[in-house]
Amino acid sequence: MKIIKRSGTEVTFDIAKIMAAVSKANKEVVHSERLSDEQIEKISVNVEEICQEMNRSLSVEEIQDLVENQIMNLRALFRIISKRSARAEQS
Repeated sequence: MKIIKRSGTEVTFDIAKIMAAVSKANKEVVHSERLSDEQIEKISVNVEEICQEMNRSLSVEEIQDLVENQIMNLRALFRIISKRSARAEQS
């Protein structure tokens, strides 16, 4: 699978680069909101699977969008779980 860099050149998709970029950004987030290494790996694997399913070369920008969507989906899931937990405790 290939990705299209900003320069227009195509390179082989490298999940390690996705994991490294997410890990680096994660260090800039408030500690209480940081992702675990397992979550970063899951996000990266999900992005890789989505890219493979698209059956075409994606641009770096498209991959960044996929990563952001995966992070937002994960955070939304945590909010839902937290709300359910809080309601269960109130009952």
